[in-house]
Amino acid sequence: MLHLRLIVPPDLRDAVLGGLDDSVGVTHVVLLPDAAVRPAGDVVLCDVARESADEVLATLRATGLTERGAISAEEVALTLSAAADEAERLAPGEGADALVWEAVSEITHEESTLTAVYLAFLTVATMLAACGAVLDSAVLVVGAMAVGPEFGPLAGLCVALVQRRASPALRSLTALVAGFAVAMAMTVLFSLLMDEFGLFSRVRFDGVRPNTSFIWQPDATSFVVAFLAGVAGLLSLTSAKAGMLVGVAISVTTVPAAANAAVALGYGDLDQFRGSSVQLLLNLLGIVLAGVLTLLVQQGAWRMIRRRAKQEAAG
Repeated sequence: MLHLRLIVPPDLRDAVLGGLDDSVGVTHVVLLPDAAVRPAGDVVLCDVARESADEVLATLRATGLTERGAISAEEVALTLSAAADEAERLAPGEGADALVWEAVSEITHEESTLTAVYLAFLTVATMLAACGAVLDSAVLVVGAMAVGPEFGPLAGLCVALVQRRASPALRSLTALVAGFAVAMAMTVLFSLLMDEFGLFSRVRFDGVRPNTSFIWQPDATSFVVAFLAGVAGLLSLTSAKAGMLVGVAISVTTVPAAANAAVALGYGDLDQFRGSSVQLLLNLLGIVLAGVLTLLVQQGAWRMIRRRAKQEAAG
């Protein structure tokens, strides 16, 4: 269930309450007259079955509530109520499978914005991966994958492409391109500094690295792994049963590939630079392609479920 808190101007009260009454999956409606101060108006509380949330939010948006009032939503961990059970029974489909576009768009907006914290995380992850690559440490490489925040902009780009929204797509691309450019530039300087201190060496970097050589030697498997990780990542983003954006791309070598390319650039090793760059591009392309296809399949399946439910109700 989702819990909604609405701030409703007095002249929109009837439209909002009517919309909630007409929507399937809405229960526990509470009206607190004149309880809101800024903006002024009534406070309306209600619970909505997750599978009906997208439709209910669209209905509320159509009243003009987002322009003159407010809509807040949060997941309800536990609800003990026969009315809630009935609302979920009447709502079409399963809550865990529901695609709530408003929630997905909000999450990806926050995760795909170019900020100082995002740049810091990506830079630190790339430097950590550089240490893993030079030292041939799979543990450090996996740690860098976990720290890297790049899946947020990738997910944001997928959502923007499916929704055909240019501004969010540009924002996500900016975060990806600028983020990797800054992180790789800083890692080039970091690797040269580590070499000066004797902690990195060209001999070690060019030597046999059985645990991390895959980073700069892309093949068809690289694309397949990235594609599968993209599917898992977008399912994690949209599903109520999975954690959001946490470790979903851990098996994809985006950050390690960028790190290896940066170190190779610092040493002038063009072969490893080219291989790492191809690996990076393959992974980014695989994730975006898989993410877009996953969202399109979910969107189509959910529309079919809703259409079937309406036909059954009408029949």
